[in-house]
Amino acid sequence: MAIFYNFLIGFFGALIGVLPPGLINMYAAKVSMKEGRKKGILFSLGVCVTVMIQTFIALLFARYIEMHPGIVNMLQKVALGIFISLTIYFLFIAKDTRREIRNEDSYSKTGRFFAGLFIAMLNLLPLPYWIYLGITFSAFGWFSFAQPELSVAVIGSALGTLSVLALYVQFFRAREEPRFQININYLIGAITALISIFTFLKILKEF
Repeated sequence: MAIFYNFLIGFFGALIGVLPPGLINMYAAKVSMKEGRKKGILFSLGVCVTVMIQTFIALLFARYIEMHPGIVNMLQKVALGIFISLTIYFLFIAKDTRREIRNEDSYSKTGRFFAGLFIAMLNLLPLPYWIYLGITFSAFGWFSFAQPELSVAVIGSALGTLSVLALYVQFFRAREEPRFQININYLIGAITALISIFTFLKILKEF
């Protein structure tokens, strides 16, 4: 029963965390629109590998971090710096996505997989998120940090993430006309800006 609970928490925890429009799923949609669903799925698989690593690390140290809240504060400050940098990049540096795509085959399939790995690494919010989930559900006796239960939760988080990203990839599938009506980089930049503001306000509240 503990394995079943861990899987459900891992799966639905990832589902809830990734479902709202954010950096990762909007980027997966962008890849799907520009380069097709296959490369969107490859990007998503790369994200899932990083998600598994992040979830495992977060859950492994959940109880320790519960006793040292200063570590969570440090992660929030690092995340704030990353999202501010991403906001500047997508709003002022990234190319306009409304430009015509010259050749779909010019993008490497393996490149999209590793792009998913890298971009997911920039998002540090899953670390405190899974630490919080692990500690909270463990307090209710619904989550186990023992093996193989912990590994099952990690697999569940990967499957939950992939399910949501697959929906974004399917919904924003490649179109015949290779142009965007809007510059999607502005949308991603706006999202990262909102996350930056939210993180900054949360840090101020803790002082």
